[in-house]
Amino acid sequence: MTGFSLTCFIQVTLVLAGAIAVAIAVPLSNRDTLLDEANSYLDEEPIFDGHNDWPWQLRAHFNNAINEVDLDSDLTKIYNGSHTDIPRLRQGRVGGQFWACYCGCSSSGKDAVRQGMQQIDVIRRMIDSYPDDLAYVTNTQEIEEAQKAGKIASTIGVEGGHMIDSSLATLRMLYKLGARYMTLTHSCDLPWATAWNTDNPTQGLTPFGNLVVMEMNRLGMLVDLAHVSDKTMNDTFEVTRSPVIYSHSSARFEKCDSLRNVPDPILLRLRDNKGVLMINYYNDYVTCEGSASLSDVADHYDYVKNLIGVDYIGVGGDYDGVSRTPTDLEDVSKYPNLIVELLRRGWRGEEVKKISGGNIKRVLKENERIAAELQKNEKPDETWIDPALVAGPCRTG
Repeated sequence: MTGFSLTCFIQVTLVLAGAIAVAIAVPLSNRDTLLDEANSYLDEEPIFDGHNDWPWQLRAHFNNAINEVDLDSDLTKIYNGSHTDIPRLRQGRVGGQFWACYCGCSSSGKDAVRQGMQQIDVIRRMIDSYPDDLAYVTNTQEIEEAQKAGKIASTIGVEGGHMIDSSLATLRMLYKLGARYMTLTHSCDLPWATAWNTDNPTQGLTPFGNLVVMEMNRLGMLVDLAHVSDKTMNDTFEVTRSPVIYSHSSARFEKCDSLRNVPDPILLRLRDNKGVLMINYYNDYVTCEGSASLSDVADHYDYVKNLIGVDYIGVGGDYDGVSRTPTDLEDVSKYPNLIVELLRRGWRGEEVKKISGGNIKRVLKENERIAAELQKNEKPDETWIDPALVAGPCRTG
């Protein structure tokens, strides 16, 4: 009887062990299949991310002295908290990137233009230094050509209107230097627009702010509403002639109601405008807490898709500009994990290709088309802001 019981016990144990092994293997096998599927879609339409602050890290860690720094290496071995380097961009199937030209609000009304020039300089030099991997682009045709050549199409986004120093002429010069979007404000009010953290929520764009938006439309420079106040968002929708973007913002709903995120009524206006919300992966804007997961980020994608549709969503990771990133989306190498999660939730291949790059390319192309039409009848705006609004010890005229 004892021998029979031991034999039965061994048989049952082996059966249970086999069942557990199968239970583990099936999900892993399924994930491998989904990863292969995700990567196949990203080979067709690679990630085009709306906002990466790597250039600011180059300033913070190297004073923009990158000639002797190997950016095609593992930068986690050089400085802590690194989210970006060329090997990880390749691993993440990145095929397009808006590199952020950023300087802090403390420079506003002082030396923001100089700092902005320094950041554009380091972005352009970075791109030029790695021609096998990065390609400087200024329009959608060049983006497609770069991607067909297997390179990461690289352009510039100016993160904060303080870098034009309230000057439409400076705005035009930034465009000529390669900037293809400008975030109207960073986290500080300007003489012509208010930010998300404003003390004056009933104020938005001033008449001069309207002119900034209209001149950006005429140039073909995307208007970026990340960081601005709700009033500035709504005012922009009233005046813009072109689709806008949120280069790195998430949805404002029960998961995270941060003012940096976009509320439902404004998301509906974004749909009508045919713009794109490029969802941010900073934990504090994903869950409004210090921690977040890949699933939490996917919840934002599901929420926006269900509210306004898949045609108005993109990728705006905010890597190297934030201190906390979600589990399984820790750096730029992890973008395929997002696509796997969306496929697991039932998203179709054509839908994930829209969010990976198709939607932002559509918006860029439409801005180019509208600009070409506007330039037939509109000349550069020569209006100067009221000097009383910008008077201070750092200005001479």
